[in-house]
Amino acid sequence: MNRRASLPGADELFRSTGAKAPSTGTTGTRSGREQPTDGAGRQPAAKREAEATPEASGRVRHDQKITVYLTSQELLDLEQARLRLRAEFDIGVDRGRIVREAVAELLQDLHDRGPDSAMVRRLS
Repeated sequence: MNRRASLPGADELFRSTGAKAPSTGTTGTRSGREQPTDGAGRQPAAKREAEATPEASGRVRHDQKITVYLTSQELLDLEQARLRLRAEFDIGVDRGRIVREAVAELLQDLHDRGPDSAMVRRLS
């Protein structure tokens, strides 16, 4: 009896899953309509400016990352907000999604209200 575990090889671990976004063509939106993209998978500049209203990305694969440092109280508040969303509103989300939604909300407010936005008031 062989007691050695059978593990997958490197080629199986690092194989392409086929989930790569196309480099040109179209990209889907929440409305289900497809939007034209440039070679990097982005919308053309004129289209981006016309649709400059920020929207949280929700549950998608994110290929960019930032690190945010929080105080222990801020982290506790964020975790309590997550638990409250689950307990009172039956919304099960992770902390990252809450942060992305908050960022989208602030960016939308900045876009809509400019110098009267909450972000400008809080940062000035």
